[in-house]
Parts: sequence; structure tokens; C-alpha cells
Amino acid sequence: MRTVCLSLLLILLSDAGHAEKLKDWTSVIRESPYWESQGVYQNILTIRRWILESSGYCSDTERHILFDRRGRFLGYMENADTREATQKKLNATRQRMAEDGRSEYWVVGDPQTTGYPFALACDQPHVNMDEAIERYLGTAPDDRLWGRWDDLTVGTSEKPESLHAALSYVYETRRNQQRLDLPAEMDRYLAGQLLIESGARQRAHSAANARGIMQLSNMVLSDCGIGPENYWHRLAQLDCAMRLTSQNARNLRPVFDARFGNLPSKKRDRLFTLLLVQAYHGGAARVETLLDDDELSQPAAYFAANHESYTAGDIAFGLVFHNLGRNRLGLSSLYYVADVELAGAALCNQPKMKKDPLCAD
Repeated sequence: MRTVCLSLLLILLSDAGHAEKLKDWTSVIRESPYWESQGVYQNILTIRRWILESSGYCSDTERHILFDRRGRFLGYMENADTREATQKKLNATRQRMAEDGRSEYWVVGDPQTTGYPFALACDQPHVNMDEAIERYLGTAPDDRLWGRWDDLTVGTSEKPESLHAALSYVYETRRNQQRLDLPAEMDRYLAGQLLIESGARQRAHSAANARGIMQLSNMVLSDCGIGPENYWHRLAQLDCAMRLTSQNARNLRPVFDARFGNLPSKKRDRLFTLLLVQAYHGGAARVETLLDDDELSQPAAYFAANHESYTAGDIAFGLVFHNLGRNRLGLSSLYYVADVELAGAALCNQPKMKKDPLCAD
């Protein structure tokens, strides 16, 4: 009897140190039950806030933070002296987290491949939220603008306006002209998109050839009737981005209502807004597949049937998360909506924005 008990104890002790190593990070996604999305959006907002604001565990930017598939913070790691050494250290940290029970799985990552637990660098040189907000609010004279586009006129050479004044003016003008049909809080998300997309830099230019303050492609600019000589025109960019978002809303509304029409009105409106933000990043057609494609819409069907247990943010995040690795959905798609929301919140935390209509609840 004593021998049997000793054998069982040895087996238990050997299992306690076991960590399952998976070959592919998408296996972690496929094995994640839908219910794990409960509370995930708030967790991801916390992680992304530390990164965008260099706060919390990212107050020292020479770190990586690691978190699990539910967005729960697992720990941080001080960077090594080189990128290669940092990558090796990350993988060793992943393995250790799995072995000590903080993670059920671990996956080796490299510069081209996502590892697990997920890791993000605190140092994000392309994002400086404070500087972006200063440019948006026209703190420096060089960041202000004046001019005309179509029937729109903003400022004068003697009295140029901020990007915020321009965005608010274009938005209200087009709404009054009944050329926009968008959720009530969409203007705040448009401002957040501007901050995330370009940092409010007029000449922002991505590797994918998206350009301007709203990072629009040549095709989209052309569809808006904007010629190459006006690709960088900030009023034209704002007008085109709003037109694109309104068009996305028209295209998504029928399939969205068919899937989520049973949600309470406040949650339904917020979810639709978040999916419009996602559509700006990845295209309305891709978001539509998350709602009606036979395979990709399975998470949507679950969340629609069990929406009481999830916030609108949880649902919007879950639709993308459970389809990562499919239909060109990657981690940048996963974080985009959270980043835009955080940028809008950071803007509205500015003293001069407290009473601005854009920041009204």
C-alpha cells in the first residue's frame, strides 16, 4: 500500500512540472472556449493603456509585458541588450510561465511569428499620445490649418484652426446635410482613429502606402473624388474618412441587425460603433464575414445567444480573437479598436475638452 501511494505521489509531482508546448500559436486560439471572452475587453484596455501611455508596468519602456488569451497580465520582462537576445529571453520566460502554472500552454515566438503567452513591447516609437493630442488640438501654430475643400471652409490665414475644430465642423456640416448616418458617439471614435492612425501628422505615410491624417489608400481617396494633388489635404481626408465610415455603416447594418438585433438598444448601438471602427481598419467586407460567414460567424452566433454575460466590447473583441489567423485577421486587428477607444478617452481627459460636445456621454 505504501509503495502504491509513493508511486502516485511521484506521478503527481512529475505532472506538476509539465508544460504543454504547442507548435502554432493559432492552436491556442482554436482551443479557447467562447466563454473565456467574458471580461476580456477591459483586460485588454488595461494592457494597451500601459503601452500607449507608458504607464503601469510600462512606465519603464525597456520591457515586454506578457499576458494570456483572456488579456490577463502574467508578468513583465526586462529587455536584453539586443533584439535577438530579447527574443530568446521571451521564449524562456514563456516556458517558465507555463512550467510554474501561470499559463496552460507556451509557444515559441520569433520576429515573424507570434509566441504565447502573448508579449508586447512597452516601447512603441510610432505612438506618442501626448504629442499626438497636442498636434490634434493645435497647441503649436504649425499644427493648425485653414483652407477649403468642396463646400467646406475652415479658418483663415490670419486665424487658422485646430484639427479638432476642423473635424467637428466637417462632421456637423455633413450631418446637417444628411450625408452621414452614424451612431451618436462616432465623432469621438473618429478623433481617436485620427490619433492612432497618424498621430495627427499631416504627412504620415505607411509602408502599405496609406497616407495623411486618416491614413487612406489611393483607391479610397480616388473613390472620394480626391485627386493626387489633394491626397494630403486634411479637410479632404476628414471628409473622405467620414464618407467611408457612413458607407460602411450602410453596408453592415442589415447583416448586423440580422445577427444582433435582439440586443438591448444601448449595447446594440455600442457594439455597432465598435464594429464600424473595426471596419475602418480591416474593411467592411471582412467584418461582414464575422457576422454571416458559415465558419467565421460561429463566435457571433454564440455571443448573440448569450449576450447577457458579455459587454459590447467583449463581443467585438471576441469576434476577432476567435478568428485570428483566418481571413487575414492578425493581432493588429485585435488591438485596433481598444487603441482607438483609449485615444478618444485620453483626448477627453484633457482639461480643455471636458465640456466639448465630442466628449459628451
